[in-house]
Amino acid sequence: MEILNYINGEWIKPVVNEYNEVINPATGGVIARTPLCGKDVVEAAAKAAGDAFPSWRRTPVQDRVQYLFKLRDLLRANGDEIARLITNECGKTFEEAKAEMVRAFENVEVACGMPMLMKGELVEDVAPGIDELMIRQPLGVCATIAPFNFPGMIPFWYLPYAIAAGNTYIIKPSEKVPMTMQFVMKLIEQVGFPKGVINLVNGAREAVDGILEHPAIRAITFVGSTKVAKYIYATAAAHGKRVQAQGGAKNPVIVLPDADMEMATKIVADSAFGCAGQRCLAVSFAVTVAEARNTFTELICDAASTRVVGYGLDAGVQMGPVINAASKERVESLIGLGVQEGAAIPVDGRGTQIKGYEGGYFVRPTILTDVPRGSEISMTEIFGPVLSLMHVNTVDDAIELVNSGQYGNQASLFTSSGSAARKFRYEVESGNIGINIGVAAPMAFFPFSGWKESFFGDMHGQGMDAVEFFTQKKVVVERWPKEWTRKF
Repeated sequence: MEILNYINGEWIKPVVNEYNEVINPATGGVIARTPLCGKDVVEAAAKAAGDAFPSWRRTPVQDRVQYLFKLRDLLRANGDEIARLITNECGKTFEEAKAEMVRAFENVEVACGMPMLMKGELVEDVAPGIDELMIRQPLGVCATIAPFNFPGMIPFWYLPYAIAAGNTYIIKPSEKVPMTMQFVMKLIEQVGFPKGVINLVNGAREAVDGILEHPAIRAITFVGSTKVAKYIYATAAAHGKRVQAQGGAKNPVIVLPDADMEMATKIVADSAFGCAGQRCLAVSFAVTVAEARNTFTELICDAASTRVVGYGLDAGVQMGPVINAASKERVESLIGLGVQEGAAIPVDGRGTQIKGYEGGYFVRPTILTDVPRGSEISMTEIFGPVLSLMHVNTVDDAIELVNSGQYGNQASLFTSSGSAARKFRYEVESGNIGINIGVAAPMAFFPFSGWKESFFGDMHGQGMDAVEFFTQKKVVVERWPKEWTRKF
């Protein structure tokens, strides 16, 4: 697939000197090359989006959402083809890729409610003869800097809300996985949006800096590591922009003795090893309480060692590879660090090779037990199929351990006690909470929350937070004296 930019309603072949090879992580083979475009391409996209904004803003909101209804239908009709692209460039299984796109559809559907969502407020007679109203208006040009791990879903946490609210848009996919949005943009083209309303640029650091610094771009969304999220947040804010920057995570799960162990094991395994652990809501470490330790440890080790690993388009495969060779090397190095720091390794996924896919970047599910508190491995986001186990004696100790971490993206609890569940959801310092849930992914009509160093900004993605983020409030105070009123 040739990777092009889409600017002002036209596909443009970039003229660049550098490309990033796009590799199928299951085979190790090159499947595309991403052009590493510079600030000139961002400038062209920002101009197109800026020129399109006045007319798009004046398009009635009920007309704007009609485009989104068409887009939703096209996305659904092409869901399997999109999922295959995700599997080939990202590595996840076909079923995981299809599930990713379901969340994209949901966000488009919620944004179709914009005629209701962006309504303002009015109070008559705040003083004699004076009325006051608040209205929401679009910002202008907005942009998304997207990650590699959910190339089809994450742009739709933001894009449909921004467009429905009257903004124009620029998407920069990860240079590691450009093919999914390349195909999706062709569907957007079929919808027939006016020229310049939605634009696609490809690139890496230089393109990102162009987006962060461009004076016409008013708001930026990002998902990635905490280190990069801090850079995005600081740089964009310094240039006067609104920012949503989703950072890293080290998501805990607490398993109490009264939990349904069979259910807990299956759900935690799916969370820790689904998408090869490369998702911001993946369970990263489990804290067993009291006598839950032995039973859960035995069951989760069995679940990890029996999980079927391979190419995501092959039947029966439950987990695919990590994204590239550097990621495989990093994950395996961190597993080794855990062992050096004193953890035991009853299930070791290093050195994995899959027959027929010897060039792939596979790491089998790995379990580290007796991970020392305060160790580097206990605090580092591995972003791979590795589950660390720690043990405490009480639920209070478990909550204290969870809250001692720097991240606050997701935390889960497995129990049959309503009292314990309430205590957990009340006291745990995390933006997304799961009770007997392994991936507490909010529905599209709720915000995708994140606390502490997992999120930088004020308004989150999805739901009313997205509406607030992509609009600005204007308060109007009106007086119309009778003597100024025309007589009829």
